[in-house]
Amino acid sequence: MHSNFVLIMTIAIFGNAMKPETLEEVQHILRFMKEKNIHVLLSHELRQELNLREYPSFENGHTDEAVDFALSVGGDGTFLTSAAAIGARNIPILGINCGHLGFLAEVQSQDVDAILAQLVAGEYTIEQRSLLNLSVLDKEGNKREGLILAPNALNEIAILKEGLSSMLQIELKVNGEYLHTYNSDGLVIATPTGSTAYNLSIGGPLMAPQSRGIILTPIAPHSLTVKPLVVPDDWKFDIRVSSRYDAFMVSVDGRSQSLSTDMSLHIERAAYTVKVVQIGDNSFLNSLKAKLNWGR
Repeated sequence: MHSNFVLIMTIAIFGNAMKPETLEEVQHILRFMKEKNIHVLLSHELRQELNLREYPSFENGHTDEAVDFALSVGGDGTFLTSAAAIGARNIPILGINCGHLGFLAEVQSQDVDAILAQLVAGEYTIEQRSLLNLSVLDKEGNKREGLILAPNALNEIAILKEGLSSMLQIELKVNGEYLHTYNSDGLVIATPTGSTAYNLSIGGPLMAPQSRGIILTPIAPHSLTVKPLVVPDDWKFDIRVSSRYDAFMVSVDGRSQSLSTDMSLHIERAAYTVKVVQIGDNSFLNSLKAKLNWGR
C-alpha cells in the first residue's frame, strides 16, 4: 500500500462516448480533476463527443506526455478497450463502473469521489495482469504482421465458427507436442483475468487473476470426455483449423475477424502486463460474492 502523498501529474480518461451515463460521469470526474489541479488527457471519442477541445487527446496510445494513471469509465468492455489503447506503455488502469458490477471495472460511480481522493493520496495497490499474444501465420509458416491490429488479449482469444457453419476441427499443439483435435463450435484460450468472462459462460474454471496459468475451454465439444484444461502460462500453443467453409473467426477480447483455414495461429503469453489499480475493498473475492451471489 502506498501511504505517502503522490502528486499525480497526468491522468488519461477513456469511456464509451455513445452512452449518456458515461458522459455524465466523465464530466463529474473532470470537475474533480480541475479542483485538484490534475492534468487530464481524454480519449479522442470523449473529446469529440463532449466538445472539450481544451483537453489534449490520447489517441490509441499516441501521445508524447507521461501519463501516471488511466481511468476507464464504463464496464468491463470499456476496460478492455482502454487496456488495448494503452498497450505496453505501463500505465496503471482504474476501472469505474457506470452499469452492472464488473470484474475489471469494480469501482461504482457513487463511490468515485472517495476513490479518486484515495488515488490522489497514493492509497492504492497495483496488480499485474498477464495477457495473451496472437500471431497469424500463412501456409508457409511466415508471420502476417499487421493482420491483427490489436493482437494482445487481457481476457481471451477465441477460435469460433463463422456464422451458422458446421463445427470446427481445431488441432492444438502445446509446446510443439500434439495434444488434441477439438471437434467443437470453438475453443477459448483465457487468462486468469478472463476466467470470469467468456470462459465462465461456457463452463470453464474460475481462477484468481493473480494466478499464473492459461485456461483451454472448448465450446460445445462433440465428445463428453473433452474437458477444460489449465496449464502454466509460459506454455505456447499452435493451432490449425479445418472448416467446411474454409474460414473461421478469431476473437481477441471481443475484437473479431474472419481468417482463412490456410492460416494458422500461434498463441503465447504477451511480453508485457496490464497494471490494474486496486483501492479499498474492491477485491476479486468481493466481486465473486457480489456478482455470483455466493454466500447468499
